[in-house]
Amino acid sequence: MLYLYSFGLLLGGLSVINLIFSYQSKHIDPHFWMIAKFQLVMLPLFLLANMCIGYGIRFGYKAARNLTFILIVGKCMEIVISLIMGYLFLREIPNWKTWVGLGVILIGVVLVKQK
Repeated sequence: MLYLYSFGLLLGGLSVINLIFSYQSKHIDPHFWMIAKFQLVMLPLFLLANMCIGYGIRFGYKAARNLTFILIVGKCMEIVISLIMGYLFLREIPNWKTWVGLGVILIGVVLVKQK
């Protein structure tokens, strides 16, 4: 059950952070004061997202007893979320190099999880 909590919290927190930055890059004027104002308004969401990520890592560590594995899985989730946000906001489609990179990362996750 801790794996599910960990996965859900990491997915939620990483999604919120990537959503905020994707929205900022697409819709917020790149002038300093506009970005500063937007970031100040988003502080409560950043706090919530960081707490979700922290608890997701904590629950994942309790379940797996391997911090390296949990952090690598979190980074893999972040890469996939980034690909999704890139498509949703900028209509970017990953090319073959992206898929090769994801394959290398997945092989690394399998190697880390082995005893």
